[in-house]
Amino acid sequence: MTTSLRKSQSANTPRPAPTPTLGFRPWSMLALGVLAQVAGTIAISGPAFLIPLLHSERGLSLAEAGLFVAAPSVGMVLTLIAWGALADRIGEHWVIGAGLVVTALSAVGALFATDLVSTGAFLLVGGMGAASANAAGGRLVVGWFPTRRRGLAMGIRQMAQPLGVAVAAIVIPPLAAGGGLSAALLFPLIVVAVAAVLALVFIVDPPRRADDVLVPGQRPKNPYRATSLLWRIHGVSVLLVIPQFVVSTFALVWLIGNEGWPPLAAGIVVGGSQFVGAVGRIVVGIVSDRVGSRMRPLRVVAAAASAIMLVLALTDSLHLAGFAAVGIVFASAITVADNGLAFTSVAEIAGSRWSGRALGAQNTAQYMASAATAPLMGLLVGAVGFGAAFAVVAVLPLVAIPLVPLQDKVSGKKL
Repeated sequence: MTTSLRKSQSANTPRPAPTPTLGFRPWSMLALGVLAQVAGTIAISGPAFLIPLLHSERGLSLAEAGLFVAAPSVGMVLTLIAWGALADRIGEHWVIGAGLVVTALSAVGALFATDLVSTGAFLLVGGMGAASANAAGGRLVVGWFPTRRRGLAMGIRQMAQPLGVAVAAIVIPPLAAGGGLSAALLFPLIVVAVAAVLALVFIVDPPRRADDVLVPGQRPKNPYRATSLLWRIHGVSVLLVIPQFVVSTFALVWLIGNEGWPPLAAGIVVGGSQFVGAVGRIVVGIVSDRVGSRMRPLRVVAAAASAIMLVLALTDSLHLAGFAAVGIVFASAITVADNGLAFTSVAEIAGSRWSGRALGAQNTAQYMASAATAPLMGLLVGAVGFGAAFAVVAVLPLVAIPLVPLQDKVSGKKL
């Protein structure tokens, strides 16, 4: 009798619905988005590895060479929001494809330019085109993946930038040394052209939800006016990108100059830490999916970023050269972990009709903060040394913590 009753109750108990599988399409769109971002990153960061060639063979001063290689980054900052706005109107497919075509054509112009001024102008235009992948790639991922998988997907997508820099660092210097400027410029051209063709042929815009389809004549609501959430996340991201850029920019010189590491060993540590940081973005993204929140992990990351910068400050002050490499690896992983969380949250809060512009604004603010960080940190280090400078930078994530919104778009609840 009891056994029969239990069987009956078990049969009547509702079972949770199985989690639907994503299928092939979202993952293929993620792969194409990553490839587009990698190609754009190679086009933007590649010229930085031409400084030795420009300085020794072309006779440019370091300042002039620095201005030359900054051209694509300037172009990207100028057009991030514009590409995002266009993606909001016409979708990701044509924006990413057209932007990469612009970059490829600019690379052709740079390849055949007869003077460095013209080459720099073509690189500027190439950066303007490459920004399309930054602005629209995040929209593509958010559109094709459900909330429960977006943290993972965006973490993978955010690996594209360090991967692109790593590829450029490995490939372009030997090409420049062996074949000169033309050989070094040919590689980004090939990569971008391939990515552009694949984007134009295979990228498919994600389906629109019913509430995202506008009635003719209706304008989408501006999320910046409806809530302060986006403004706060932008502010948090600016504060957190400074420790990230400090670590990525000054780790090598700190290990060699202050901690006495051999240049080869220091280079291996810094290069390896970039890959650890890329994996860290994926891990944090998975955690955000599991806990159903982007904001709670973002607060933890901010606190951890402050703590690790204090660890670096103590390492410098106590001359713990043996621990310095461990500190750099952890700092590289922690200080980049917020990128995917903030990027995903911005897209989710803005909605599909505004996410392109919001993501463009997010990237623009971060790049501007990064550009200001290097000279300011250089002045600070010159005045007070690395240890004290690291301690000052540790304050910024603490300032960011109370700015992290209490409302989370994923859960829709107060945290």
